[in-house]
Amino acid sequence: MGRFHRHDDGTAHEHADDSPSRLGDLSAYETSHDRIDVLERIFDENDRTAAANRDDLARAGAFAVNLMSSPGAGKTMLLSETLRRLAGSIRVGIIEGDIETSLDADRLAGLGADITLINTGNGFGGECHLDAPMVRSALARLPLDQLDLVVIENVGNLVCPAEFDVGEHARAMIYSITEGEEKPLKYPVMFRSADLVVINKIDLLPYLDFDLDLFRANLHKINPGVATMVVSARTGEGVGEWCEWLRAQVNASAAAGTR
Repeated sequence: MGRFHRHDDGTAHEHADDSPSRLGDLSAYETSHDRIDVLERIFDENDRTAAANRDDLARAGAFAVNLMSSPGAGKTMLLSETLRRLAGSIRVGIIEGDIETSLDADRLAGLGADITLINTGNGFGGECHLDAPMVRSALARLPLDQLDLVVIENVGNLVCPAEFDVGEHARAMIYSITEGEEKPLKYPVMFRSADLVVINKIDLLPYLDFDLDLFRANLHKINPGVATMVVSARTGEGVGEWCEWLRAQVNASAAAGTR
């Protein structure tokens, strides 16, 4: 008995329940070889489609960022302010992922971006992440050759989105200080997969018992040297730095001819 696990390099295997002191009680997991084979095939197909997505983005000259977070961390509010600031300088497309409703897509409407919505609710209880085939269907609904930047706003979840390559060129994670300092230790795959961690809701720091230095120490245990920035999507603090990061990614990619 054990559990299926996929590593950051794409390798996957079953963990046997032979080290309870390190892994905890895994007795509830019944992972058969058939299940492992199925999951590996799912990941392989996803990765092939992700590569095709990157090829399409490269041909169009568009740079893609996979934006991930827990629910309520402030992705959509930050995107709203981002679109206002980038208007007229960078042509942006948004792939909006949610289990149900168009509420977040509606909030971004009218801010100058081309937006397409993916609802994942047809899955069992609603898929908790976007995968490469979902994103491929959404890319077909965007005018890629007219865009510089595609932001993929993933479903709010601290686990599953980090497991699936969707064809992005970079991953940014929005983390809210209301979530506590320990989250990098509890959800290491998500924090380890990020190229940038945007620490949001910094305006609440005077009102919370939150240790920013401890959070950063925990983060760098999991992802040493990862870039961070502090922002408040509500007040606008630090949003300019975030927009400059996006501009720099787009410009560097264009100069290198990699997108």
